[in-house]
Parts: sequence; C-alpha cells; structure tokens
Amino acid sequence: MRDMGFLVVLSGFAGSGKGTIMKELLSRYPEEYALSVSATTRTPRPGEQEGREYFFKTKEEFERMIAGGELLEYACYVGNYYGTPRAYVEEQLAGSRSVILEIEIQGALQIREKFPETVLLFVTPPSAGVLRERLIGRGTETSEVVHSRLSRAVEEADGCEAYDYLIINDDLDACVEEVHHIIRSERSRMRHHLREIETIKNDLKEYVKGEQI
Repeated sequence: MRDMGFLVVLSGFAGSGKGTIMKELLSRYPEEYALSVSATTRTPRPGEQEGREYFFKTKEEFERMIAGGELLEYACYVGNYYGTPRAYVEEQLAGSRSVILEIEIQGALQIREKFPETVLLFVTPPSAGVLRERLIGRGTETSEVVHSRLSRAVEEADGCEAYDYLIINDDLDACVEEVHHIIRSERSRMRHHLREIETIKNDLKEYVKGEQI
C-alpha cells in the first residue's frame, strides 16, 4: 500500500463537464477517490449545498483564509475567489485514496509546485461551438457572464499545454472511464513507488547475506 495518497487536478473550460466527470468518478469508485471541496466567494447555484459542492465564503472570510495560510492555492476567476483548503487535502494524502481537485489553471500550477507528482487533466468539449451551447443551455447565467467565461476560455486555451492529459468530453461514460484508467495507470508508474522498490532491494540484500541458495 502507498504511504501517501495520490493527487489529481481536474481542470477545464466552464461548461466542459468536469464537475459531472468528477461526481461520476466518486459515485462509481467511492473507495478509490476523495473529493477536495473548494472554497469560493461566488453565489451558490440552485441545488448546491454548503460543504458539498463548495464552502461558500464572503470576500472578507476568504481573504482571512489567504492571510492565515489556510489555502494550498487560490485564484480569482470571473470576479470571484476560488481556493483549496489545506487541512482536508493533507489529511487525505496521509491515506491511500486519490484526492481530486477541481480547480482552474492558475491554482493547478500552484499545486504542481507544492506537489510535483500531481497529475494534471484538462477537460474540453469536442469544439468551441459545443462549449458555447452548453454555457447558454445552463440558463443560470447572464449573457455578460457567458461572454466572460468564453473570454476566459481563450486565455485558458493558451495555458493548458502545461497539463499532462487532454480529456475530450464527448461521451460522458467513455470519458469517465478514460479518466479512471489514466489515474490508475499513473499510480502504477515506477517513479511513484521508489520507496517500495528500495525496501524490496534492501530485503533481498539481507536474504542474500543470510542464506546460501
């Protein structure tokens, strides 16, 4: 068993479906994944609950968290703060489940600096036209906000090359399984298991010293 958990960042354009992918992973494989719930200053959408989708904070509360070093990363996106509370993530990393962070590019790069082994996944719809249709189809945001999100997507498209994998969300079921397969494969990479290999090497040397085969 791994001594530490595995950290995964799931980012993507607004409307790409990254939140749905994340929820499906947690539903299908509850023993393998834990969700890092972000804090935000944006207004809750219909059906969202405190502590489930986000920890909803005032601007003043969020800035106190920044000043107190309570966030692993934070960013301002379309006029609102978003950030990852430190305590929960560090607690989960002491276990064996993969911790999924649904955050923006700026925050993802901050996480990569602190945890170099983090795997970064970027989610996109099949085309810009599909992205626009999804944003409009939400029916929860004004045309000005939709325009802001599309403008932000232009900026994000210039930074997503820093990610390890591109996930094209066309068929949800296939997309979820692709992400699950990538994470499982990454957990098996040799570079994540150097401590275990070193232990095996040392044990083998002891066997060779003490036994004549």
